Amino acid sequence: MTSTTAPLPVTAVTCLEDRSQIERTATVELSAGVQRLRLGPITALAVDRTLRAEADAAGTRVLDARIVRAWTPRSPQPPGPGDSELRHRVHELEQRSRREDQLHDRLQARLALLAQLSADLLREIGEGAGAGEVERARWTRELDRVDAERERYGEELRAVRSRLRRLEEEATRARIALDQAEEEPSELVAHLDLTVEAATAGPARLTVSHLVPCALWRPSYRATLVDGTLRLESEAVVWQRTGEDWTAARLTLSTARSALATEPPALAEDRLTLRERSAEERRTVEVELREESIGTLGPSGEVPGVDDGGEVRVLRAPAPASVPSDGRAHRVPLGAFTVPATTEYACAPELSPLVTQVVRFRNAAGHALLAGPVELVRGSGFTGRGELPFTAAGADAELAFGSSDGYRVVREAEESQATTGLSQRQVTTRTVRLHISRFSGPEEQDEQLVAVRERVPVSEVSAVEVRLRKEDCRPAPDAFDAEGIARWDVPLGPGAHRTVTLVYEVSASSKVAGL
Repeated sequence: MTSTTAPLPVTAVTCLEDRSQIERTATVELSAGVQRLRLGPITALAVDRTLRAEADAAGTRVLDARIVRAWTPRSPQPPGPGDSELRHRVHELEQRSRREDQLHDRLQARLALLAQLSADLLREIGEGAGAGEVERARWTRELDRVDAERERYGEELRAVRSRLRRLEEEATRARIALDQAEEEPSELVAHLDLTVEAATAGPARLTVSHLVPCALWRPSYRATLVDGTLRLESEAVVWQRTGEDWTAARLTLSTARSALATEPPALAEDRLTLRERSAEERRTVEVELREESIGTLGPSGEVPGVDDGGEVRVLRAPAPASVPSDGRAHRVPLGAFTVPATTEYACAPELSPLVTQVVRFRNAAGHALLAGPVELVRGSGFTGRGELPFTAAGADAELAFGSSDGYRVVREAEESQATTGLSQRQVTTRTVRLHISRFSGPEEQDEQLVAVRERVPVSEVSAVEVRLRKEDCRPAPDAFDAEGIARWDVPLGPGAHRTVTLVYEVSASSKVAGL
């Protein structure tokens, strides 16, 4: 059995929501018989259980494939001529700190010896004075010499400690700069070991695929509005930190959620019981007012992801893409189209007093547009960011291009209550007045339509009735849907002012409590 080594570059990548499928190809020269190949290095984050290897040559098959990882210790040698000046600086500071530490230890040892010598000299003086042997001149000379040496070495020790603090601070700053400027090589290196059997000698093309974490993508768009036409550019924003760069790889974007569990949820018992209503429950009907948004398809707020309309979507980059392994966002163009667009000004005064420019267009991309952020550009340049909802192929979509300073909306609401005679029903009448003004420059002469929307409550119980009094509305709504949204298309010329009045009543029987 022979053994050879060959590189195994990344040639194709399929990005999923939170991971990626890597495909690698390499052409190797095989000899007849069984042989072992070591390919790589590859990323150490490869998932072993997803490894798959194939050979396309006739009579050639892969007998075994496994990922082998090994720790490569860092070299203890000093930096060489090919290393950066910053790395040389860090090494020099470490050497100087080591020499100062050695000098610090020697000075401390010398001061300890002098302290011992001073103690021995003082003991000798005490013993000699007790025995009547007085050598005042020698004792004075020896004590002065010991004190002078202790003072001199103490000064040197304090200077060494000061230099050590400065060197440590400078070395810390240099290490931080080195960490920010240069990325340390990965210590964990992985290779792919293949055992291949070939019937005849010759070249063979090997294909290896596996999953890796730390790689994901999200859709992004750029919308440019010019003279009634909208150009929408689609991009894929790709992040990856797998430990190896993707260079000129075929890029495929998928919304498949491989991380979700494939097992059905466990069944639990749901017991329903029937009982007689109490006397209090027969006398009253408990109701409450609540805010409820209209539900749409797409991922919930608890599980962020790509909104694909409930069906797996696959997009392909038109050209090979390169994505370095730096953890940063990299944009990959996917396509663009230009379509006619219609513009209207819309407002919902109950939510906001601003009048927003809304642009509607048809999806002409040939495929569904996934939900994602949009950079908005019009004649004056970049105007902000919006959000594009999921849009099927050929369906209509709309984008909000920000509010207009030329409009002002003021909302006034009042409420009155009354009780009918025999039925004793409580009737609440609400009147909403919307004052809409347009401020325009002298160059504006055309009339603009402003779509105004106001909400009317919707009742879910027969004991409470909601009625729109169209005869009292000025003017009557142009549209009124089942969700209780009333709409007016208000024409406004330059400097015009209009007032819209909405009147509705909420009628509840005497049994109703909670309103």
